Amino acid sequence: MTSGATTRSGASGVKPGETRLGLVRRARRMHRALAEAHTDAHCELDFTSPLELLVATVLSAQTTDVTVNRVTPALFARYPDAAAYAGADRTEMEEILRPTGFYRAKTNSVMSLGAALVEKFDGEVPGRLKDLVTLPGVGRKTANVVLGNAFGVPGITVDTHFGRLVRRWAWTDSEDPVEVEKQVGTLIERKDWTMLSHRVIFHGRRVCHAKKPACGACSLAKDCPSAGIGETDPVKAAKLVKGPEADHLLALVGLER
Repeated sequence: MTSGATTRSGASGVKPGETRLGLVRRARRMHRALAEAHTDAHCELDFTSPLELLVATVLSAQTTDVTVNRVTPALFARYPDAAAYAGADRTEMEEILRPTGFYRAKTNSVMSLGAALVEKFDGEVPGRLKDLVTLPGVGRKTANVVLGNAFGVPGITVDTHFGRLVRRWAWTDSEDPVEVEKQVGTLIERKDWTMLSHRVIFHGRRVCHAKKPACGACSLAKDCPSAGIGETDPVKAAKLVKGPEADHLLALVGLER
């Protein structure tokens, strides 16, 4: 596709009449706005090693990062390496993981993960995507979290928030996480992929909510083709903005609580 061609449904970007060049420029403007809005964006799982991050990410399925962070200090202290996970007492681990939900399945996953690391990689977490995705319970999303945050290898993490927002922004129309990752990766420079992921996820949790986005208090609204699907009244929208950075986010659009 040439820079002057308009994008079509199924291509990366679905805003009617927008050229490919226009899409790239808009996406990068939005990313700059995200960087200004979410200056403290980061991985919200607590970890001190690649193994800890890998386990925490596996545990984060269908629960909150806050819940995982309450559980992992005891877990990490009890099981300091892959061999310890592989040889864990199942009942003991289940009790530690109980607050995360689906604790029996998660115990199976973590023990299997430890065993696979010992068997395939001498107990070390590999630093390559193709190796990480061979581990039980590890898909591209988990692998990119680990690569980006523990190894400094750029990666796009397509979780629920990320997929929802980039479709609202017409950066893609795909529902397939792998295709979303591929298409968004053509819009934003590779060096920015990991921070893009954090910033989009932060925005989804704090401003662009699933059911009622705070459109009237969003600093990205001018470039968002979905602006207006949520609360447009600035005063009402301001009340929807969440998180410790709310005052900063509102100040960017000239609002306060």
